[in-house]
Amino acid sequence: MSETVIRKQYDQIADLYDQRWNTYIAKTLSIFKIWAEIAPEATVLDIGCGTGEFEQLLLTENPQQMMTGVDMSEAMLLVAKQKCRTYSHVSFQNASVLNLPFANNSFDVIVSASAFHYFDDPNAALIEIRRVLKPEGKVFILDWCKDYLSCQICDFILKFVDPAYKQCYTQKELHSLLTSAQFDIERTTKFRFSLVWGIMIAKATPQTRVSSSKLV
Repeated sequence: MSETVIRKQYDQIADLYDQRWNTYIAKTLSIFKIWAEIAPEATVLDIGCGTGEFEQLLLTENPQQMMTGVDMSEAMLLVAKQKCRTYSHVSFQNASVLNLPFANNSFDVIVSASAFHYFDDPNAALIEIRRVLKPEGKVFILDWCKDYLSCQICDFILKFVDPAYKQCYTQKELHSLLTSAQFDIERTTKFRFSLVWGIMIAKATPQTRVSSSKLV
């Protein structure tokens, strides 16, 4: 199962992760934070939070932000907990996006940055995200965009060299996945981040009167 592979892979690189991906992390998350415009009073869930860089970035501006981060790598979470150790209202949990350990309608905002391409079952993941998101909540997804040739090449190569990698999507494919999971797309953008990475961001809200076996 790829989740086991992801856990092992990121446990091994956790101590070096921030240094190795410093430029990518800093630039993409800064753009993500500005684009999402998360209200200071919002309760936020970060899926695939890694080493807690987004938490640290958001807390610098809004120190009282209520945040929860989930990730499959315990080693990455240890780094995140150390970064945010002075914030008692920020927590981190080891969990899969397919089985989030939270009650229905728990969060105002759910974010996921550069993690969607690892999801085994993106439709099931989005349904689970919708379950824990409040009916009036917002979900923001940032990921690589397969509309760009460079990302198409990376997608092809990574499927051979990275056993944890699943695939990246075109903007249209991401929108289709969100719609299938009964989200309404409110805002979207895509842009070239560097010679290698093309990035897309989508903001979506739950459709009204949806039903799911996990909703009670």
